[in-house]
Amino acid sequence: DVRPGEILRISAEGLVSEQGVPAAEEPANCIFEQVYFARPDSIIEGTCFHEARLQAGRFLAQEHPVVADVVSGAPDSGLDAALGYSQESGIPYGTGFIKNKYVGRTFIQGSQAQRESSVRIKLNVISSTVRGKRVVLVDDSIVRGTTSARTIKLLRDAGAKEVHYRISAPPFAHPGYFGTDIPDEKNLIATGHTVEEIRQLVGADSLGYLSVEHVQQLAIHSSCGFCTGCFTGKYPVAPPSETMDIVYDKPLSQSHSKKRV
Repeated sequence: DVRPGEILRISAEGLVSEQGVPAAEEPANCIFEQVYFARPDSIIEGTCFHEARLQAGRFLAQEHPVVADVVSGAPDSGLDAALGYSQESGIPYGTGFIKNKYVGRTFIQGSQAQRESSVRIKLNVISSTVRGKRVVLVDDSIVRGTTSARTIKLLRDAGAKEVHYRISAPPFAHPGYFGTDIPDEKNLIATGHTVEEIRQLVGADSLGYLSVEHVQQLAIHSSCGFCTGCFTGKYPVAPPSETMDIVYDKPLSQSHSKKRV
């Protein structure tokens, strides 16, 4: 891993490391790397994220057990956690979705219309896996709720008798200033809604989130700390005093010099 503030120079003479800027005494990586962003085969700061997500699923099964027939994951970042849930609960794992590999990450797309359009073509249900069954659907997070509601509807349309939604992270209720590109709390379904209200909004039969305590135990062997600001509202450094919406919406003349080169 490249350390905070480190500069690596690679040349014919070899690899030279120097400290470009002073590093923080207690580095805090974005926890959404292990929840969602990083590939499962990533090993970052000594932690294999495949194993971390398996453990998230095991913790979920301990915290939020349910009687069901099959466990399935929302591709791709929910798959490892779903396998962990299945291992811990004893409920068989089944492939519930096939993902269109040519659709990007929906939650960071700019407009609501873009996100809804992408969800419609992103996932296809394998109906034989879910028809007539009580399904545990494991996902990494609920951000705005758009993708979650449509994914659950896809399962019901394919014949699922029940859909029990399990999230391998705590409620995402605060802006992510340093990792996730979420500009304002007003865009987050967990802000101002209880878990029961969110369950109703996304259309699940039950809903369970991983606790903050357990998400902090997913990378206990890492050589750094983690920022949990999007879950707790507590950031490793002071966040900006204005929302990112305000920064993004400024006219060019206000956010950049008018001088053109």
